[in-house]
Amino acid sequence: MKSLDAKLADIRANPGSSKAFIIADAKDPDMAFGVSAPGHRRYLSAKGAHPARFSPELWTRDEFGHRNLPELLDIIREVAAQGLVDIVLMSAHVNEQLTIKEGLFRDSHITPAARANDATDVWAARHGNYLSHAAQPFRSASIDHIQCGKLDCDRDDGDFPGANLGLYSITYLNDLERDKRTLEAFHAFREEAERKRFRYFLEVFDPNVDSGILPEKLGEFINDQILRTLAGIAEAGRPDFLKIVYHGPRLMEEICQYDPNLIVGVLGGSAGTTYDAFRLLHDAKKHGARVALYGRKINNAEHQLAFIEFLRLIAEDTVGPEEAVHAYHGVLQGKGITPKLSLEQDLELTEQSMRYSDTGGKPSVAIRNNPLAKHKPRPSATWPTKPGGTPDFASMTPAQRLSYHTARLKR
Repeated sequence: MKSLDAKLADIRANPGSSKAFIIADAKDPDMAFGVSAPGHRRYLSAKGAHPARFSPELWTRDEFGHRNLPELLDIIREVAAQGLVDIVLMSAHVNEQLTIKEGLFRDSHITPAARANDATDVWAARHGNYLSHAAQPFRSASIDHIQCGKLDCDRDDGDFPGANLGLYSITYLNDLERDKRTLEAFHAFREEAERKRFRYFLEVFDPNVDSGILPEKLGEFINDQILRTLAGIAEAGRPDFLKIVYHGPRLMEEICQYDPNLIVGVLGGSAGTTYDAFRLLHDAKKHGARVALYGRKINNAEHQLAFIEFLRLIAEDTVGPEEAVHAYHGVLQGKGITPKLSLEQDLELTEQSMRYSDTGGKPSVAIRNNPLAKHKPRPSATWPTKPGGTPDFASMTPAQRLSYHTARLKR
């Protein structure tokens, strides 16, 4: 069983007591940013030095400073091998390469997903002006292409080689005609998804233009619009969970307590500091959220796998956000990676944009080879391992995770 399905079932069966928490890694930046989507490469030492002194993502040419698509695919493979996230969200094209052609998630507990629409408020092309306009509904991807990589899927056996989970995004603007068109497009998508047995989760952005609503009242408007919209949808057409902007403790608790069957998650927004990311997950979970979907916060981390490890430890209440920042910097130091920010700066809580028009932070380097996949546990290891000797995170209890990470960090 996929960990997502097990956790959704547990949360719904035990809405007040479930400890399950879903982490999704949004690896779909190519649906928004184009060439710059995978992030920047970065050297760790002067040119001419031995390759071992460079970033693990060694780059030997000078003409481009961004990673390319094959490197993005490598990073997704590493995240899948690490096994700490429950969902990897991709573009339809990347989903075809990794899920359909490569079968990356076939024997994994991780659920592949694809972005099912790309409304105009994610059209972040360099030098473009689309982001300054009110969001309009639009879909590049088709459900059939996501599920099976061709125009018409064979639905007799109900099994699809591609992803059978999608993200659908809407943006409420407090504009009658525009919001009506957005919800009409959402209605059409829901009907098609139900007919094609396609699951989805719903992302709700704040208005990307002036809505006329005071900032302190915006969360109330969003909560009401979400619940009003979902009230007209029967169970067969409802999303698996929500992905929304975190508007603070009161408003998160307000929407979470309204309907025990509604699972609420938070979106990460721009990169910011490491403490921003860790604290957001901690606070949102404390006040009722059961999902966190991070894109730029993970993609812009100096060491993506270590960053994800600490997200999982925070989600399991093993460490707090401040302690996790200190430990993350310890990992970077141990690997010889210079952090973008000093420890003091990285412990600051900053104002974070939730729009694509303000990416925040600067993309950095990720690793090419998964150090966890190469790790051979000591004979005295007290955590489950796979046949090849690598840690089996999917089978670990929180106590076993703590044992593993404590031993790893000491080394």
